[in-house]
Amino acid sequence: MPTQLLTQILACKHCEEFLPNPARPILQFNPKAKILIAGQAPGRKAHESGIPFDDASGDRLREWMGISREIFYDPEKIAILPLGFCYPGTAKSGDLPPRAECAIAWRSQLLSQLQQLQITLHIGQYAQQYHFMKPKKSLTERVKLWTLHQTNQIPLPHPSPRNNIWLKRNEWFETELLPELKKRIAAVIDNNSHIT
Repeated sequence: MPTQLLTQILACKHCEEFLPNPARPILQFNPKAKILIAGQAPGRKAHESGIPFDDASGDRLREWMGISREIFYDPEKIAILPLGFCYPGTAKSGDLPPRAECAIAWRSQLLSQLQQLQITLHIGQYAQQYHFMKPKKSLTERVKLWTLHQTNQIPLPHPSPRNNIWLKRNEWFETELLPELKKRIAAVIDNNSHIT
């Protein structure tokens, strides 16, 4: 366990002067993790609780993955590394984009230690733009392409209730992609008795 690195990250204040609240880095990490959730940034509720995806978005993401809270919050199974570790604040149509300081300072160090990864979920457009720089595609195009190529780098829309309209317009996501996603997740998780 890279205790020193995590201690440094949890004490990080690189972008605090730009945040609406005091810095509170939120992540879940263990080098043994087999699944990586590459997210964007914690929301307001996660900032308050200190727990990643501790909100309606998390409930929906766990449903998409077909797993319980117990498995989701087991760092030896699932790493949760947003691009920005602190809540960035709210804009008119949702949260502000993740700040760049975290990814610059910490992301490569953390990713290099995840040697047992089998699946990476890229949640939302900012995470996808960071990890899939070329070719440039829309979120919908990226998600549709995964259903064709079936790689272990899986782009997903953000599970926020704000994306309910997107989900209604793209019914194939729930009928075609989610059953395959659940199969992949179930195959990777060691203790399938917790799969819901």
